[in-house]
Amino acid sequence: MIGSGGLTPTVKKEVDAALNAHGLIKVRAQMDAKSARDAAFQELTTELNAAPIQHIGKLLVLWRPVPEKEKKVDDDRKAGPREIKVLKNSSRYGQRPEVKVLRVLGNQRLTPGGTVKRAKKPQLKSLKKRSQD
Repeated sequence: MIGSGGLTPTVKKEVDAALNAHGLIKVRAQMDAKSARDAAFQELTTELNAAPIQHIGKLLVLWRPVPEKEKKVDDDRKAGPREIKVLKNSSRYGQRPEVKVLRVLGNQRLTPGGTVKRAKKPQLKSLKKRSQD
């Protein structure tokens, strides 16, 4: 929102941050003079490299392509421990089921019965199949 004080550096900074996050934004200008709103609209578009989309009344619409975000890939990262809640039926019928919190490591899996098993190692091919490859 552009106040009656006009286009300040903080307003430009906030509009720039909003364009980086969303791409298409609406800015409301509280200036009464249409020429002041037009000048602010043109100044925003030139300084922020944005395209002027629409100017209706006190509402200004700006667009700029959203920059692509870099994804950080860590090759050394492996699956960490997870805590999973498991419901087990009580040994006495008619009682509430027991809630157990199990810690499952990266090389383990949880079976449908609620027990934790280690992941199986990949099976080696037989000599006959290895010689065919």
